[in-house]
Amino acid sequence: MSNAPTTTRSAAVSVGNADYRDWGLEFPTDFIFGSATASYQIEGAATEDGRGPSIWDTFSHTPGMVWNGDTGDVADDHYHRLESDLDLMKELGLEAYRFSISWSRIQPTGTGPANTKGLDFYTRLVDGLIARGIKPIATLYHWDLPQALEDKGGWTNRATSYAFAEYARIMGEALGDKVITWTTLNEPWCSAYLGYGSGAHAPGLTDGAKALAAVHHLNLAHGLAVTALKKVVTNDPAFSITLNLHVIRGEGEQAAEAVRQIDGLANRVFLGPLLHGAYPEDVFVDTADVTDWAFILPGDLELIHQPLDLLGVNYYSTTLVRIWDGVSPRANNDGHKDMGGSPWPGADRVEFIAQAGPYTEMGWNIEPAGLEELLVSLHEEFPTLPLMITENGASFVDVVTSETAESGESISVVHDEQRTDYLQRHFTAAHRAMARGVDLRGYQVWSLMDNFEWGYGYSKRFGIVYIDFETQERILKDSAKWYSKVIATRTIQPLG
Repeated sequence: MSNAPTTTRSAAVSVGNADYRDWGLEFPTDFIFGSATASYQIEGAATEDGRGPSIWDTFSHTPGMVWNGDTGDVADDHYHRLESDLDLMKELGLEAYRFSISWSRIQPTGTGPANTKGLDFYTRLVDGLIARGIKPIATLYHWDLPQALEDKGGWTNRATSYAFAEYARIMGEALGDKVITWTTLNEPWCSAYLGYGSGAHAPGLTDGAKALAAVHHLNLAHGLAVTALKKVVTNDPAFSITLNLHVIRGEGEQAAEAVRQIDGLANRVFLGPLLHGAYPEDVFVDTADVTDWAFILPGDLELIHQPLDLLGVNYYSTTLVRIWDGVSPRANNDGHKDMGGSPWPGADRVEFIAQAGPYTEMGWNIEPAGLEELLVSLHEEFPTLPLMITENGASFVDVVTSETAESGESISVVHDEQRTDYLQRHFTAAHRAMARGVDLRGYQVWSLMDNFEWGYGYSKRFGIVYIDFETQERILKDSAKWYSKVIATRTIQPLG
């Protein structure tokens, strides 16, 4: 791949401690511009065509777990609006579409024979993408574990890893001549720590030992799935995993210690076994009072440590930590919904400090420099491993207004200047990383459409396409129009 971006001209506006508004930045011809979604967040049709319940069905229907009692029962109704949504992707000029597959739509109980109607849906999706010239990037798991497997322990149960490998085999046989990139897991940090540690995500447990067991079994599931896929696919796809690696800064006299502990739980506990073939020893020491890690069996690291063709990188904000003094009220600004538990087992002495703005509607700080820093650091540690930004985007309050088109027709518009500005600055950061030698293969904007935002229900909007959840009307926001021009010109264009 040619990975040499160019600059035609530039000007800058200060953002935080860095300048991030460069115009005329050109991306290579083989750089892949796309957008991303996840099955439970958009599909709806929760009980149709043989789909079984997932942990997010159960969680969202449990009072008090999701804002306003929202569920993904209908979401964006993508299941019934597939063709028109595919046409919308083509209209935007997307070169790739990163979607996830609902495991419980394929295997309603997580094991057993495949549900033909579920396979048919994803076959139509992939064929529809290819027919429109859009590359299919498939994620096997974006948090919606079949409830029947959770009833048996979920990701705390080693058997779930092997069930996942069988599910991967089924999908590989069904779509293994068409998908260009297979991503095994999306953000296993969230699945393990938010699902089993903090209680903020399904299944809503608050047990540090279970969270760490889930970490290992997710890592194991990844390795087993890559092996299973490689046995059945007939094209030459890239095999990948997507991680939400944390960009961590420290403050105070023990800043380095605070960073080390959180880096171990957030980053190295995944990067170590996946890419180095070993867990970091200091994490075992830090968590000795939580678990003895006896769930790691002989041979597991060899199973996990499979060669990757691509590493997916999700980035939204940075993290600031320090060692708690043990006296003052302990700060807990890690950016995640507080449901009573901790997503940081063994790091009780670390506190998360609020950072300077500006912020997105999620309360996350906006710092494009963090994306450049992350990409460069990954390249330095893994110089031969290509990277792809598989999620980056922002939630802001969107307002639909009416304007008169040139034809005289009244049209609905969404002027989301903050989101457009956010994306522009982060694309600039990615471009700068490439100029520093990072092998970055593409950028998948999160998200194509407003959707069910997990514990926040429909209260947060990340989409570049506005969804009226009552009528299911789709409205291209200004950010979508901006992105369409970026794709067409392969150049970051100025606002206005």
